[in-house]
Amino acid sequence: MVVLATKLYVEGDARERSLDGLRSLVDNDVGELDVEYEIGVRRDDFPSVTLDGPDEVAARNVLAETWGEITEVFEDGETYTGTLESWDDDGFVLDAGENVQIPADQIGLGPGTPEQIRNRFGLVQHIPLEFTYGEPSQLADEEQDRLYEWTRGNGRLNVNSATRGEVRATVNRAGHARDIVTVERLGLLEQSVICKEGTDPPGLLSAVGEYLPAELLCVVP
Repeated sequence: MVVLATKLYVEGDARERSLDGLRSLVDNDVGELDVEYEIGVRRDDFPSVTLDGPDEVAARNVLAETWGEITEVFEDGETYTGTLESWDDDGFVLDAGENVQIPADQIGLGPGTPEQIRNRFGLVQHIPLEFTYGEPSQLADEEQDRLYEWTRGNGRLNVNSATRGEVRATVNRAGHARDIVTVERLGLLEQSVICKEGTDPPGLLSAVGEYLPAELLCVVP
């Protein structure tokens, strides 16, 4: 079994749609391997994939590489994935099966309070983030590099509580399909709308926000 480092936290019909979407994504990842799988959702909202077959190990590795993996044991100096659970003046709290504190001085994303950093880099709640475990734990170097790259592009609009298909449909509905490059999947329910040159991220937020019952944060270059 592998526990994916992305959360399924919506309810009702949205939960069923999201679970169907996850099944399709997992099938895309491992469908060509000789393995059978069953998807469940733990009480803490992390999806689990139970695998059985000759390619079980390969399938687990593919899923862990694609989604990140929630593990039961942490080793100092190793990199893991958690989802952004909360933030305050002391730092970020990531949910990696248990809460992992990233102190404010270990975030590594420049000046400002954790709240200001979160807003500047568009870190919507539940977004998966890589961290290096230790005393103290810190945001992984690779994660810092990825987030800094976001601020060097043409801008982004990050969204939670919606699948990639739902976000793409919403952008189309708002009449802005030509104003974006693509919708990048950050997690199952966390997406990043990559803007074309000349597209104003706050303007895009204003246009699509009324259609999405979600948290939306801009990344402005």
